[in-house]
Amino acid sequence: MSPFTHTDRLAARRAFLTRSALGLGSVAFAGLSPSLQVSASPTALSYPGLDDLPHFAPRAKRVIFLCMAGGPSHLETFDYKEQLEKRHGETMPKSITQGQPIAQLQGQELKCQRPLTRFRKYGQSGQQISDFLPFTARLADKICIVRSMVTEQINHDPAHTFMNTGSAISGRPSMGSWINYGLGSESENLPGFVVMTSVGGRSPQPIASRQWSAGFLPSRFQGVEFHAAGDPVHYVGNPQGISRSAQRNLIDTVRGLNRHRNDLLQDPEIDARLAAYEMAFQMQLSVPELMDLSDETADTLEMYGAVPGDGSFASNCLLARRLAERGVRFIHLYHRGWDHHGGLEKYMDICCGLTDRPAWALVTDLQQRGLLEETLVVWGGEFGRTPMFQGKGSVGRDHHIKGFSIWMAGGGIKPGITHGATDAFGYHAEQDVVHVRDLHATILHLLGINHMRFSVPYQGLDMRLTGVEPARAVLPILA
Repeated sequence: MSPFTHTDRLAARRAFLTRSALGLGSVAFAGLSPSLQVSASPTALSYPGLDDLPHFAPRAKRVIFLCMAGGPSHLETFDYKEQLEKRHGETMPKSITQGQPIAQLQGQELKCQRPLTRFRKYGQSGQQISDFLPFTARLADKICIVRSMVTEQINHDPAHTFMNTGSAISGRPSMGSWINYGLGSESENLPGFVVMTSVGGRSPQPIASRQWSAGFLPSRFQGVEFHAAGDPVHYVGNPQGISRSAQRNLIDTVRGLNRHRNDLLQDPEIDARLAAYEMAFQMQLSVPELMDLSDETADTLEMYGAVPGDGSFASNCLLARRLAERGVRFIHLYHRGWDHHGGLEKYMDICCGLTDRPAWALVTDLQQRGLLEETLVVWGGEFGRTPMFQGKGSVGRDHHIKGFSIWMAGGGIKPGITHGATDAFGYHAEQDVVHVRDLHATILHLLGINHMRFSVPYQGLDMRLTGVEPARAVLPILA
């Protein structure tokens, strides 16, 4: 007679079916979603990127994106318009503005606003740059100014989301996550995607952590925020009384338990958790060394205008160079304070005073150290500002998406050129228009990635950073 009761048989059968369903289901799901097959090893230190990338020889190894959050005015930085000088105070022609998306000026009288500073030509290239940016002017022969950018979102948060992910829908992977998923990181003891923020100017808009989310990619590829003041990364340090060896033993034990569990579940988020534990352990040594600027010369600190630990854009730019030296793949710096609906001249002085010199110093320092050729630097906001006056007595400009300016340097970009143009009023990009998706395609191209061949199946679509709408790398700006 069998020693097993009927109840025992039912329990065993249920366990078999449950475990079989989980095992077979996870295998099938992993087969359907390449995004889950990102690493045979769960440690963050070993992820080399996808096997078929890069598609061709890259010009750049990494990206530093300097985001002027709030939307800097192209009309006070890189896009001088004589027509606005001549027609200052006059009504903007309806042929320019009729039917166009306008944010806070909707329903108001739209009057032309002249530039609030002088523009001059600089360098052998003769690039036109405003007096608000005297240090950027020194880079005239090193940067490519794109004057014909367009985007699709007219309010800050969705515009940042669109600039970062190629979609206004929250929850999509950011540029840095896509790039680290595709190429991996060259750093073994720092995250491949690092974010830093600074503040100074008018009405600093909040920047949510979902702007550097990994979206539907495994969470190991999300950005990690570093703080230039206080603890660089929250909760990385050991609690009081816990030694490094004890922490190592704890991580090894947790890893063993999780790996045992994951043999059954095949859950990529367990791999991501293991990678996070290991990376946090490595960062306990690497981050303090990174943040310790005592090995920087006084001349270097002065060049950036950096004061260690002050949380400024200047200090963040210096840290960005140090991150680049250590192999971090994508470094995203936000300076919050460019939302100039009023007090435009005053706050342009403040924002440019805080960011102009550090951006020049970063490019110059990278070049002096032989890193600029392999580092793509991008400067710009989520949109531009209107050619029309806004404010009550204090001059400002509203949000503008139909034409604005950015600049790029290093990493295979042709130096000393201006690409594209807006119309005579600075309203519509009309020559060599560059959409945000085209910018993404260009960044990927410089990293050796064909954006059309870089996708992940999700919700029935082959999802790409550049989306399903037409996009193309902007080849004329490539060296």
